[in-house]
Amino acid sequence: MSVEHLFRKQSESEMSARVNELQQPIGEDVVGWEAVEPPARTLMQGRYCRVEPLDILTHVDDLYEAFAADTSGRLWTYMPMGPFASVSELKDWMDGACTGEDPLFFVIIDEASDKAIGFASYLRIKPAIGVIEVGYIAFSPQLQRTRAATEAMYLMMRRVFDELGYRRYEWKCDALNAASQTAARRLGFTYEGTFRQATIYKGRNRDTAWFAILDVDWPRMKTAFELWLAPDNHDEQGRQRQSLQDFVSSNTER
Repeated sequence: MSVEHLFRKQSESEMSARVNELQQPIGEDVVGWEAVEPPARTLMQGRYCRVEPLDILTHVDDLYEAFAADTSGRLWTYMPMGPFASVSELKDWMDGACTGEDPLFFVIIDEASDKAIGFASYLRIKPAIGVIEVGYIAFSPQLQRTRAATEAMYLMMRRVFDELGYRRYEWKCDALNAASQTAARRLGFTYEGTFRQATIYKGRNRDTAWFAILDVDWPRMKTAFELWLAPDNHDEQGRQRQSLQDFVSSNTER
């Protein structure tokens, strides 16, 4: 039986143990909950990267150069936008999509080169109930499978849980996007189901796979991230000595 299945069974059991005066199962009271703040448009500093608010004029050239390294267009298959044939085309999209508060876009800056090599956003931000999503994740070839990529996701999670106190952090993707599903699981998100015919993009149907991390999951995930990101967990070529999953498993077993 999978860990995810056990988690779902445990959750169902916990919910069914509490009933109202009509003997209907109800959820636990959320005691002392108060609405949280939306995320701020401020810097998140890491060791290998920094995650800073997207500024179109400052970042568009670096982003276009980084994305242009993906000559096949594979990066954009499961994204609602792209690929972009020119800097002006990327800028036009950014002008229309990246200037609001929801979604709230950030760029990932490589500390070694000081260049923007990807972006991600917070979206579907619901401070009243403490739910927020990460999406529009576009990692250029230079960013993919690097410590900076993992660190950027860690920094965004840390803001959501440690700084702001959200209860739930969501990840959604096309159910056919195996790479995104693998990334979500590696980063500690739990698969929760698939919404069939959830939307249409680029003229195609999309069934949407839902994943989430809860505030109760975060402490062990935070420890695992910090152990994985530590310099002594990587050799001189940047290759990991232990995987993130190894650290997650060891924390779960304690």
